[in-house]
Amino acid sequence: MYTANVKVTGGRNGRVTSGNGVLDLEIKIPKEMGGPGGEATNPEQLFAAGYAACFDSALQLMILKDGLKQKKTTVEAEVGLHRNGLNFSLSVKLIVEIEGVDNEVASILVAKAHETCPYSKATRGNIPVEFEIRKFETV
Repeated sequence: MYTANVKVTGGRNGRVTSGNGVLDLEIKIPKEMGGPGGEATNPEQLFAAGYAACFDSALQLMILKDGLKQKKTTVEAEVGLHRNGLNFSLSVKLIVEIEGVDNEVASILVAKAHETCPYSKATRGNIPVEFEIRKFETV
């Protein structure tokens, strides 16, 4: 259906560009990891952005599939990078808000979205993924 293409030069202290030229970002190791940090992104932020966007789309699909009126939703992703010696791993926490539904309905929708989202499928059984449902805050 679709294939994304990106090229990275310089690893965690380099640059990422997409094949279509839309994405062109500097990558730096965060200060918390001993790098320069600053006004640059990192692989964990990019993964978090992709997972949150994909999960929010899956959530919207489940809302419509369940016959509910379209709702405003937000998904915030926290991606943790963990180290054990020379072994590294990730963890994910998705913080979900759905306008106009109670926690029980939200939990059902989140579970259905987790079964549908390609990022959830890719991470299932590989890294811990935790969910937090919050009351929808209007801005």
